[in-house]
Amino acid sequence: MGNLSFDFTGRTAIVTGAARGIGLALSQRFRTAGADVVMVDFDADELDAAATRLGAIGIAADVSTTEDVERVVAGAIEKTGRVDILVNNAGILRDRVLWKLTDDDWEQVMAVHTGGTFRFTRACVPHFRKQEYGRIINVTSYTGLRGNRGQANYATAKAGIIGFTKTAAKELAAFGITTNAISPNAATRMTASIPEEKIAEVSGPIARFADPTEITDAVCFLASEEAGYITGVVLPVDGGLSI
Repeated sequence: MGNLSFDFTGRTAIVTGAARGIGLALSQRFRTAGADVVMVDFDADELDAAATRLGAIGIAADVSTTEDVERVVAGAIEKTGRVDILVNNAGILRDRVLWKLTDDDWEQVMAVHTGGTFRFTRACVPHFRKQEYGRIINVTSYTGLRGNRGQANYATAKAGIIGFTKTAAKELAAFGITTNAISPNAATRMTASIPEEKIAEVSGPIARFADPTEITDAVCFLASEEAGYITGVVLPVDGGLSI
């Protein structure tokens, strides 16, 4: 848990990919800071357990499906009366060298990462515009800038999120909405298969992955009222990996 003090009392945050990892840590952080939190994940059982534990609202959904996304946003409004913060964190991996990637490998990764980010942003914007306030934080990756063997689909999706973030920032700023991204390097289920001896070479000068809780302060700052003059930024929270 971070040491910085944030107060999100009266705010509603939607966090996708919230059943574990960074999404779970963020959900806990927002709850501790007083927000109503709507946790979204495809894994209904794990999501329900996590939401119950945190005193949050859990809504199982497929972020790649417009109908599910609109149901989540409508549910957030129905249960809390508003939505103020959106964290697009949901992601999947379908890693293969590009000549072995199937159409399904490609399309699923795109649909969840870039598609989910687009669909949730689109669904939240009318509510943000109405209240003339909104904070959008998208989760991208160093891989989106530099590529990585076996991750042509993932790298392309994460690069797309950067382009989307910068475009949304330009389109939405006039309505009091900021759109930023973080590029984290945290220990999650996605990094669990990396051998111990390889961690130092893939984790930057600090030579370790962040605990997911170490990502939360950066996101909370971008989600705060105090960050109202920051938009279109991709903030590395990566232990110097991107130097």
